[in-house]
Amino acid sequence: MIPIDLANLARTTEVRGPVWSDISDDLNVNLLVFDEGQGVDEHVNQDVDVLLTVVHGQGHVTIDGDLQTLAAGSVVIVAKGSARSITAASDRFAYLTCHRRRAGLMPRVKPAQNA
Repeated sequence: MIPIDLANLARTTEVRGPVWSDISDDLNVNLLVFDEGQGVDEHVNQDVDVLLTVVHGQGHVTIDGDLQTLAAGSVVIVAKGSARSITAASDRFAYLTCHRRRAGLMPRVKPAQNA
């Protein structure tokens, strides 16, 4: 596998939502990028724990009603069965998700609240 410069991709891509993914025999890894106010609507993942690592910017994650502010370098583990939503709080917010491989599930992406 060729190394990917996630920080540079997060800063320069024009794409919003999922911008890069990789799947191995064991893992799913995804880079998501959003503008301020955009993100992922609340959903529950019953299958796997998910590691979220912020690559760029600042955002909010709400897990089972508990709002947390995250910045570049922040890491949080979302336990399976937890309700979560994610919203960008800065002009550009990028985070990486990593979890055990399973059947695909893409939660609904919410538009910016000011759109």
